[in-house]
Amino acid sequence: MDTGLNKGQEQTRDLKIVSITEAARINNVTRQAIYVAIKQKKLKATKDITRWTIHLDDLDEYRKNKYSRTKSMFNGELLFDAHKGFFSINQVAKILNIPAQKVYYATRVGLMKAHRKGAAWVVHSDDLKSYQENYLNRTSKVI
Repeated sequence: MDTGLNKGQEQTRDLKIVSITEAARINNVTRQAIYVAIKQKKLKATKDITRWTIHLDDLDEYRKNKYSRTKSMFNGELLFDAHKGFFSINQVAKILNIPAQKVYYATRVGLMKAHRKGAAWVVHSDDLKSYQENYLNRTSKVI
């Protein structure tokens, strides 16, 4: 039966093992990023004489545990939790459809309240709504 795969690809599929290049393609990152993850022991891999191989289960585990700003914690709580109304500067910018620099400026000059949690700025949904109502939805008066 012809599956459309060459012999090497069939063996890889059967063994659930991929190369560095395939792992990079699957994760949508560069090969260098995969090498760095292996070196930092964040991704399990074995070297067969000249070639690194990665088991797909290990690649899935790496993907689940990979750093994500949305999973950032501060004092045991999620920094950016939409259910509790806490957003990052970039999330606020997307919600309001304005550049992130405008949000940073609004927080710096006091037009929008933001709180520092560790290294991150966090904006509460109430402060976001207040800024939107008071500054973005205003109609300019022509005198």
